[in-house]
Amino acid sequence: MTKQQQSGWHLDNSYARLPNTFFSTINMNPVQAPKLIIFNDSLAASLGLDAQALQSEEGIAVLAGNGVPEGAMPLAQAYAGHQFGHFTMLGDGRAMLIGEQLTPSGERFDIQLKGSGRTPYSRSGDGRAALGPMLREYIISEAMHALGIPTTRSLAVVTTGESIIRETNLPGAILTRVASSHLRFGTFQYAAKWGTDEELRELADYAIQRHFPDVKTDDNRYLALLQAVIQRQAALVAQWQLVGFIHGVMNTDNMTISGETIDYGPCAFMDTYDPATVFSSIDVQSRYAYCNQPNIVGWNLARFAESLISQLHIDYGEGAKLAQDALSEFPEHYFANWIAGMRAKLGIFNEEQQDAALIDRLLRMMEQHRADYTNTFRALTFDTLEESDLFSTAEFAEWHALWQARLDRQQESKELISQLMRSSNPAVIPRNHRVEVALEAAVEHGDYSVMEQLLDILSNPYANSKEQAEFATVPESDGPYHTYCGT
Repeated sequence: MTKQQQSGWHLDNSYARLPNTFFSTINMNPVQAPKLIIFNDSLAASLGLDAQALQSEEGIAVLAGNGVPEGAMPLAQAYAGHQFGHFTMLGDGRAMLIGEQLTPSGERFDIQLKGSGRTPYSRSGDGRAALGPMLREYIISEAMHALGIPTTRSLAVVTTGESIIRETNLPGAILTRVASSHLRFGTFQYAAKWGTDEELRELADYAIQRHFPDVKTDDNRYLALLQAVIQRQAALVAQWQLVGFIHGVMNTDNMTISGETIDYGPCAFMDTYDPATVFSSIDVQSRYAYCNQPNIVGWNLARFAESLISQLHIDYGEGAKLAQDALSEFPEHYFANWIAGMRAKLGIFNEEQQDAALIDRLLRMMEQHRADYTNTFRALTFDTLEESDLFSTAEFAEWHALWQARLDRQQESKELISQLMRSSNPAVIPRNHRVEVALEAAVEHGDYSVMEQLLDILSNPYANSKEQAEFATVPESDGPYHTYCGT
């Protein structure tokens, strides 16, 4: 048995069997002195990988892009996208797909190295990544997974022993990202713009086979594909809203067909509830503000639908009508997911017409009194209403009475209501100041213990343990918080 087989690699390359329009095979870009910084043992086990073998010199070489596991076919994927509303040619400029791991349970996951060097799609970039942004993606993606939100995962981060030049010299790093696939809305936009109808059809069939096999026998499987993607994205963005997550750069190349959150650049979680919250330093027009996220998903879905029109019907006009009809269902899908989640956050099991007004009234009060989003729902869950100025107002007292009367009108016991709220309202999220402290300790001082403690706290966000109490506190604001893409 080879050392690579001992590591547990069981790779396939189904994407490479698509027309070569969609990718470029690439040569490795070795780094000087790879060093493993953090490794996700539980994720490795679920993938069928041997954690100990992957932390050996040979294993680290693979994670750094210095070695190729058996069965790999390194490639960079081609795609396009609307970036802040403007269409452009893109592609994996600093990422390499080494293959698709077939797990012991029969699942298939892309294994991608992010920051692994130049590819044909790098344009003028160096193809590398800095340590801080790669650690940020590790923290946030794993926190999202723990929250139960579909997401790409992070297997490992290695430093390269090389500096990269941004505003200053920064330590280089490579993230090993795991995804159900890296098929993006922009992959289809690329195919529609520069591929043939036959190539677009092959890509659509591939997406169906990989993510939506149940629709293969539908009379119009491409319409069914569109409808399935709409439903997944409606559910995903509702989950973002329910925990106060702000993606920050919702370009069409950052939206996946699978419905997983991808590309954790200038992302952050909202502390004070304010629908207009923007963290990204490059989002100067607030295009991707918290309150705009559902509408932007709808806009992005329209671009995805446009790329499929030729497959929906032989007549373009009829195809466009089918696409529009499917898109018209997105707001209803989104609202159904969102209000179901808000009902759960408030312990509500059944449906009443006035629930939306009850929820809206609470959110308006939270905004007016600048209440912390996560901690407000946590306080309602545990009836600790002394922790916010909001709770001392007459308006809140009136709302609270209406809420209690609403709970009394359902059959479920107080214990069941409490269980529902505890499982729907996290005690902890990746607080921005906590993430920054962890990144500073790691990047500036080589101290990874702060990050490891934070990851441990975030690994079970609904535990409400004593250890989590400190991580639920919100610091006094010292000004607006800004995030950066880290490219």
